[in-house]
Amino acid sequence: MVSLRPAPVDDPTAHELLTEYFGMRAESFPGQAYRTVFPDPASFTPPAGVFLLVVDDDGRAVGCGGIRRIPEGPHGARYEVKHLFLRPETRGRGWGRVLLAGLEDAARGWDAAELVLDTHHTLEAAGSLYAASGFTAIAPYNDNANATRWYGKVLAPAV
Repeated sequence: MVSLRPAPVDDPTAHELLTEYFGMRAESFPGQAYRTVFPDPASFTPPAGVFLLVVDDDGRAVGCGGIRRIPEGPHGARYEVKHLFLRPETRGRGWGRVLLAGLEDAARGWDAAELVLDTHHTLEAAGSLYAASGFTAIAPYNDNANATRWYGKVLAPAV
């Protein structure tokens, strides 16, 4: 079984996972330089956001992801999903869905009306995860040079 654990985005384990994620993206980014920007820790501190580590049965952190509050959108309070990453050897186990659901739960707890994210079209597995999780294509909400697709999901209020 896998669990989720909040961590500061500048925690050494979180930083290690982000470094691995950015390195993998830079190696595979098509036709241009991948722009690496380590996140501002304040953006991922509740209630502005949260950063979660995916922890396996052996207590090893094997993935990460976060949400951060961004300016309101057409549906109201909006949080952006950032840096969703699982180490390659853990993929295909449904842990990405667990992580995304945990982030969605956190956003709902802060009365978010919508989750949004950007991605690159070459990340096909990520695109499939987002579609299976109820995200749909939306107009670009930012000018991220690394992104070619933008997705959103309107959230029902927390119960």
